[in-house]
Amino acid sequence: MSNAASRSDRGRPNLRSRWFEARNRMLGQPGFQRWASTFPLTRPIAHGRASSLFDLCAGFVYSQILFACVELKLLEKLAHGPLTAETLAAQCDLSPEAMKRLLDAAVALQLAEKHGEGYGLGVHGAAFLGNPAVGAMIAHHAMLYRDLADPVALLKGGKPDTELAKFWPYAVAEDAASLDADAVGPYSQLMSTSLSLLADDVLDAYPFVDHACLLDIGGGGGDFLVAAANRRPDLRVILFDLPAVAARAEAKFERERLSGRATAIGGDFKRDPLPEGADLISLVRVAHDLDDADLDALLAKIVAALPPGGILLLAEPLAEVPGAEHVGAYFSMYLLAMQRGRPRSEAELTKRLYAAGFARVRCVATARPMLTSLLVAQKSAGIRNRAVRRD
Repeated sequence: MSNAASRSDRGRPNLRSRWFEARNRMLGQPGFQRWASTFPLTRPIAHGRASSLFDLCAGFVYSQILFACVELKLLEKLAHGPLTAETLAAQCDLSPEAMKRLLDAAVALQLAEKHGEGYGLGVHGAAFLGNPAVGAMIAHHAMLYRDLADPVALLKGGKPDTELAKFWPYAVAEDAASLDADAVGPYSQLMSTSLSLLADDVLDAYPFVDHACLLDIGGGGGDFLVAAANRRPDLRVILFDLPAVAARAEAKFERERLSGRATAIGGDFKRDPLPEGADLISLVRVAHDLDDADLDALLAKIVAALPPGGILLLAEPLAEVPGAEHVGAYFSMYLLAMQRGRPRSEAELTKRLYAAGFARVRCVATARPMLTSLLVAQKSAGIRNRAVRRD
């Protein structure tokens, strides 16, 4: 198709589109790039753009450097003080030359720092050790990297048996409720570990005042409910997840001495009714795992299960978060490899919540929106479900 035909199909470009076209033509000219990299006023911008473009090309290498540090537990070894490359090489079963290569790469990524003849933790390395869940996710990424080895084949649907789909078996199982303990164990453990990154953010953003009972749908091993119950000693909590997962949560409630006010119920929300009695329901990192039809059906069930004025908390990383747009790119490809779900923006989720029958939806700020955002949706306080506003 010619450019003229393409332009005609799209309609007459507006002023904003014409500006972007002119900007992109200019930025794509080698002569302009050379001029911008030498002119004093544009040099910092040009160098920053060039660095960002290089990072896009080299990102996989960076992730593999971090993966090597995780596999060798290199950062943990540096946590006790600077060590020489030779000492670390002996501890990691590498040659001194190979260890120095890895350490210098880690220094470039601020995972490590040079200290005289030795190496210590860098700022990113120290932050990494403060978040154990990050290490678990990075180790888990080996499967994702293999699934993304041919991203075009993945986009075309040419990789039906991805490793992530096997790791998250409920995503593709015809009868998810029949999955046994061995099948749900690995992903449940990862969920439990990674939840520590965001549970406190959600609880800080919404303190659960004026609620008597919280139902967490897809709550995994019960970590979020344990954190909520510890914050609110008078709060009853109910977990609803696949039977094998609910059994893990029940055991955790017993270990945490919460059995008197914590219940785990096994079932499949696609086929089974939701437990009753909760005036607050939470979906923590669940909505983006679902395709549109399943999400809409679940939201309708939640509206029906809530009493008038009841609240749904929808917590997850969103697409199109200002300053963290790359998070949406990550989850888009991750969920494609998982073979179910997609990241959604605040605007889209808000529209779906109103369409499901919620009367009021608001976004509550969290400390780290890159990790999770929080939508609070309220059912009408009237007798009947009705949406007072639809976008």
